Amino acid sequence: MNRTVSINLGGMFFHIDENAYQKLNRYFDAIRRSLSPDGKDEIMSDIEGRIAELLSEKIKNDKQVVGMREIDDVITVMGEPEDYRIGEENDAKTGSFSSNYAQAAGSTFEYYRTKKFYRDEENAIIGGVCAGLGHYFRIEALWIRIIFILLLVAFVATPGIVYLLLWMLIPPAVTTAEKLEMRGEPINISNIEKKVREEFAQVNERLKGVDYDKINSNLKNGADRVTSGARTVVKGVARVIGAIMVAITGIWLGGLLVALLITLFATTAVAPVWYPYIEAFNTSGSPIWLVCMAAFFVVAVPVLGFFLLGLRILIPHIKPINGYVTFIMIMLWIASIACCIYFGVNQSIQYRAEGKVTDRTELKLTKNDTLKVRFRYNNEFANDIYNHHSDITIEEDTLGNQILYSNDVRFYVMKAEGNKPYVQIDRIADANGKAEGRKIAQNIKYNFQVKGNELILDNYHISPLDAKFHDQKVQIYLYLPEGYMFKAGDGVTEYDDTDNDFFNLWFDNQNHVYQMGEKRVYCLDCINSDGEMEDAPWSEGENNIPAPPAMSENEMKQMNKEMLEQQAEEMKKQAEEMKKEAKNIASEIKENVKDNMKKP
Repeated sequence: MNRTVSINLGGMFFHIDENAYQKLNRYFDAIRRSLSPDGKDEIMSDIEGRIAELLSEKIKNDKQVVGMREIDDVITVMGEPEDYRIGEENDAKTGSFSSNYAQAAGSTFEYYRTKKFYRDEENAIIGGVCAGLGHYFRIEALWIRIIFILLLVAFVATPGIVYLLLWMLIPPAVTTAEKLEMRGEPINISNIEKKVREEFAQVNERLKGVDYDKINSNLKNGADRVTSGARTVVKGVARVIGAIMVAITGIWLGGLLVALLITLFATTAVAPVWYPYIEAFNTSGSPIWLVCMAAFFVVAVPVLGFFLLGLRILIPHIKPINGYVTFIMIMLWIASIACCIYFGVNQSIQYRAEGKVTDRTELKLTKNDTLKVRFRYNNEFANDIYNHHSDITIEEDTLGNQILYSNDVRFYVMKAEGNKPYVQIDRIADANGKAEGRKIAQNIKYNFQVKGNELILDNYHISPLDAKFHDQKVQIYLYLPEGYMFKAGDGVTEYDDTDNDFFNLWFDNQNHVYQMGEKRVYCLDCINSDGEMEDAPWSEGENNIPAPPAMSENEMKQMNKEMLEQQAEEMKKQAEEMKKEAKNIASEIKENVKDNMKKP
């Protein structure tokens, strides 16, 4: 029974019989003794790598032990160094040694000359792909390159993509064994040493006759020229950057200075068009000129710093600013930042609490009545009902007084707890406290009107200009008991903010009738795409489906009247269109008659 040894050969681990290990070790010693000192380590590394590849081909699993037979087969392929004189035999004799030795030894291991596709980086122009293909197909690399160029001209990008893929996927031939495989030459001791010595010879030829003093001088001069050129380029780029910085920051400084002068002038002169807006939004009462000065220095000081930096880069010999001036500018900038923070905090405090003023008006309706809800607009401030703006603007009333005008009006449909319908108007404003917010909200003017069964709501509200902007808004709540009906008229779709799960407002027309149910609002006459009723107030109850609520005689008359009016209006439109078409036909007939009369 022989012991086994674990060895690392060429980066691969093998379990080898002790006798086979000793023979392999003696084989390596014999090879080392036969090699000259030049390139010995590199040759031995390549030989070990090749032997490891041959052994891995013969090992079928990780548990198999390398024995004497496998070592003999490897030696048959690689050759015995004492049977020939390396470097003095010709290529034919060296190449035939392995096969002769194999026949003499009676080994059953046959060696097949293999060829692999590698990239040849030694003869490469770009990535060595064409040179590698030339070795693989035994074609001159020049012809492969010409074919690639012709394919690029014919198919544009596709050959280039293929080349890049081959460049990334195909490994380069780095070791001597890989270079021999690339050329299809046997990988044995003689060829490995021959290849390594050829590479050393090429390096020696290149190093012969080299004037090292001249090279050192040229390298020094070249380094000086490169350094000088780099400095020139860096200076040129820096001056371009400096010029750009000076131009941009100069424009900024000029614009900021003009804006500051205009603002300061506006605080003392007759108020210009835009000045009331600044006053309206200055709820904290801070001096506008001071706020503008602080904001100016917060932005202007860093811009001035970049301007001076760009000027220093553009003109290196310019004198720097005095240290005291720099210190004063920095302190002024810090003080301006502190002032802006104070103004911002003071301004935000003015909106921390919400004040509300509520007005409630009862509606004289019965369950048989249908309430009509619509919005109206003011001709002085808007052109139509759909001019919906939530932001506050400054307008003039009929007396020429400036007021704050806003369309921030929101409409909600709610279920009343009692048996009486009513409308609730909430006027809301944000301020430093609720009490102050209620005072500002009391100045909000909002009007609505009740005419019989019709609720007419304004789509806007106004406040005096001295009340300033405190996010004023109006919220309208229509409270209806269960069973009460209503219609959504002009503008309701624009201002309704009710939860859709409670009140799903239809947008197709204004003739739908809605009824307050137990849990939400239902549409009594809305028909979906399937031709069925969309909602029904009895869907919440039991399985027994009651009949829909009967309409009163007055409501029936009113509905019929509306339908007749709508039909009459449509017929009127059709009559007008037919009249226009008749006029067009008559004019065409007259022109045709005139043309016929003119003909001989």
